[in-house]
Amino acid sequence: MKLSQPFFQLPVLFDVARLQAEVAALPARAWVPHPDRVPGNSAARLISADGLETDSVHGQMLPTPWLEAMPYLRQVLAGFGVVWSRSRLMRLAPGTGVPEHADINYHWHNRVRLHIPVFTRPEVRFHCDGQSVHMAAGEAWIFDNWRRHHVENNADAERIHLVADTTGTAAFWQFACGERPPRAAWRTVAYNPASRPQLLTENDLRSPVMPAAEVQLLVDDLRAELVAATDTSDTEARAARFSFLLENFVHDWRQLCALHGVSGAGRAEFVRLASAVHEAAKPLASGLVMRTNSAGALLVLEKRVLQHLVADEGAPSPKIGVQTRSDRPQERPQERPLEKPVFIIAAPRSGSTLLYETLACSPGFNSFGGEAHWLIEDHPSLRPGAPGLDSNRLVASDATAEITAAIRQLALSRRIGPDDAAPAEGAPLLEKTPKNALRIPFLKKIFPDARFIFLWRDPRENVSSIMEAWRAGGWVTYRALPGWDGPWSLLLPPGWQMMAGAPLETIAAWQWRSTNQTALDDLQHLSPEDWTSVNYHDFLADPDAVTRRLCDFAGVPFDAALQARTQGQLPLSRHTHTTPTPDKWRRNEAAILKVLPGLEACWHRLRNLV
Repeated sequence: MKLSQPFFQLPVLFDVARLQAEVAALPARAWVPHPDRVPGNSAARLISADGLETDSVHGQMLPTPWLEAMPYLRQVLAGFGVVWSRSRLMRLAPGTGVPEHADINYHWHNRVRLHIPVFTRPEVRFHCDGQSVHMAAGEAWIFDNWRRHHVENNADAERIHLVADTTGTAAFWQFACGERPPRAAWRTVAYNPASRPQLLTENDLRSPVMPAAEVQLLVDDLRAELVAATDTSDTEARAARFSFLLENFVHDWRQLCALHGVSGAGRAEFVRLASAVHEAAKPLASGLVMRTNSAGALLVLEKRVLQHLVADEGAPSPKIGVQTRSDRPQERPQERPLEKPVFIIAAPRSGSTLLYETLACSPGFNSFGGEAHWLIEDHPSLRPGAPGLDSNRLVASDATAEITAAIRQLALSRRIGPDDAAPAEGAPLLEKTPKNALRIPFLKKIFPDARFIFLWRDPRENVSSIMEAWRAGGWVTYRALPGWDGPWSLLLPPGWQMMAGAPLETIAAWQWRSTNQTALDDLQHLSPEDWTSVNYHDFLADPDAVTRRLCDFAGVPFDAALQARTQGQLPLSRHTHTTPTPDKWRRNEAAILKVLPGLEACWHRLRNLV
């Protein structure tokens, strides 16, 4: 939420010893990795959807069992007299931090985050928009998370804050941001053993369609922040067109709401309008940012507006009244059999099979036993040549309700454990098909909690391997394409028709560049916790360290099978064409050097990945 200044300290203090005692009593199993997978960050959930172990921001928020066992923390939260959304204890390991960012998602448009430090040291600093503060234990703070901010824990001990999200009442905002009394007059909230207050918690179930008034509010706020990052006439002109596009979008959305209401009728028309605006905004958005935090205009439009306009089909509708945890069906493992699947995303011939076979040896993963082209292309409407499709590129709008249900069921029925063993319940699905590098938005729509491992390889080596695959004839994917002479090998990016008559090195370089650029662009629209990247050379150089990091990302133990496989030199993958040798790409050096300049920009983006 935007505030008039970066930080506000609230004039209230809490019993530090009591806070620390309750937090220290939490068992180790209460702590889980931070949703954004930031190294050194972990959390204990206190208020969550249905009181369950989830980081969702939608649903009936209820205290978790951890908070139920912390009477003083309940009193602390209840004492503010506000309705609480998702709330947690946030732990930051010594010598780590939270990278600089701005909170641009829809959830944060009208919510503020309250911080109450529990364990901290003076070396812990919170930075926001050029200002820096130390939040001392037992104090209460809010800050403007629309501005860029970051945290540093330079102490030799853990930092733990109680962080709780709320929209706040009028009294809360007057208390937080009004004239502050002298510190000697601040109230200290003592623990009351006889008090068991009732917490007020959000019942944030999405409307099937966002009302026009809220769309107007969100879009007006975005337009007010819209600026050109570079002072050129072209960028200024695109900024004006981008703003005008959004203004017209609000008019059209209001008309659809007037025609259909917001209960879900006419859903397809709302989805088409949102998709059309997204496609129209893409070519205009380059160089357009938000004035306050320099976030990309297109990303903010997606995260704050477009992704929340229409609820997923089958999502619960808002209900009057508050339900308790016992009133609502409990989450059972069989209801979410493919929770957090992991997709390895890579250009063809970049080493993805070796990475996949390494991870899949662990019983901590289920898999399909190899590439799963059938998972998507068994559906005729998703194959190149179907109406509206001439490549392997698929986006979120291609994931209809029928397609989504069918792919989920097919994935569930075909998963296996290592060595064709029965699948392990609760183990994430691991999947590797190169074509999926062109389908990230589609996969994310079908599997909303999917995570992606993006593998990339030096273009000289990768392009050479792609050329060898074409020559070998063992990687043919399409025997006949309209206007193409002969079979097509490997994945089929949009615009393949332009390659007709081109030399092999040009085709191979174009496949490498198109795949990596598409994946990079799509991944940047995901939350940071949803993806990570791997350099193929780093993986070969230290498979143990890289595999451990990827297991941590996937939430899978680094077990004995993985330890055995990553000790020493990795075995060859099943799709190895010729034995790897140093500088093998130089067999095609003369051809590759011709196309390498056209790959430099994409290669630079890859080298800058963190």
